[in-house]
Amino acid sequence: DLDECAASPCKDHQYCLNTDGSFSCKACDASCVGCTGEGSEKCKTCASGYVKEDEKCTDIDECNLPEKVCTEENHDCVNTSGSYKCVCSEGFEDKDGTCVQT
Repeated sequence: DLDECAASPCKDHQYCLNTDGSFSCKACDASCVGCTGEGSEKCKTCASGYVKEDEKCTDIDECNLPEKVCTEENHDCVNTSGSYKCVCSEGFEDKDGTCVQT
C-alpha cells in the first residue's frame, strides 16, 4: 500500500486517513484549526473560544470568566461550544434588543 497521506492531499481543516490502496480526507474536530488526526487532542492549534488543556482543545466557558461578558441589564450568559450568547433573564423578553419585564 502506498501512503498517499505522505503528500498531504487534504485541505487545512482536514486530516488524511490512509486506507488500503487509497485515502480519505476527514474533517478536523470543531475545536481545531488544522489537525493531525481525529479528536480535540490532535489539533495543531485551538480554534477561537477553545484553549489547550491537558493536551486537548477544550471549550472556554465565557460565562464563568471574572469579567462579565453579558453586561446589559436583565441579561443572562449561556455558554455554547466555542462561544456564548446573552439571553433575557427569566421573566423578561427581548423587545428591540432590550430585555423588558413580561
